[in-house]
Amino acid sequence: MHLNASDISQMEQRYRANFINTLSGFKSANLIGSVNLAGQPNLAIVSSVFHIGAHPPLIGMIMRPHTVPRDTLQNIKDTGVYTINHVHTDFVKAAHHTSARFPEGVSEFEEVGLTPWFSSTHKAPFVQESRVKIALEAQDIQVLALNQTELVIGQVVEVIVDEASIKTDGYIDIEALGSTTISGLDSYHQTQRIDRYAYAKAGQPIETID
Repeated sequence: MHLNASDISQMEQRYRANFINTLSGFKSANLIGSVNLAGQPNLAIVSSVFHIGAHPPLIGMIMRPHTVPRDTLQNIKDTGVYTINHVHTDFVKAAHHTSARFPEGVSEFEEVGLTPWFSSTHKAPFVQESRVKIALEAQDIQVLALNQTELVIGQVVEVIVDEASIKTDGYIDIEALGSTTISGLDSYHQTQRIDRYAYAKAGQPIETID
């Protein structure tokens, strides 16, 4: 199959959404925890989370256009804080269920059977069941002119992770923790490491590292 821009634009809407979302490859599966100004917890699955920088520690995510109510995005704008929580193989169905359109005032935590947990220093809820919990403070939110999606950039202010999963060089073995990935809009996957390689240098063979 060889498709051009016209072919893609003429695809049926749902078909095109699945096709393009799968086209970009595997993405991380994360639950975004937030609260509104009244303290009501909110939980939503997001697959568009990505690393921006390590110093300062910044993580970005793309949120869909704010043309209809987007509780997570509005909560972040109102409070400035949120959490990112890895989705693991033992609660994938519950995580996916958070994508449903629940009525306003209904807690996704309660509806899907996950547990909100608050640290003493952060106002947004973590997912207690997650084994990689990240607290963030919003630093910048930009509307992308091309399609009106919104880029949220947050600074990491707290991390909760099993110390045994962290290698001596700082690498976190998220596969050992059971973190999952997403392809497309609705397909969840376990991972299997091929290898881990040392820093590449021109003219030298690639070495594997533990």
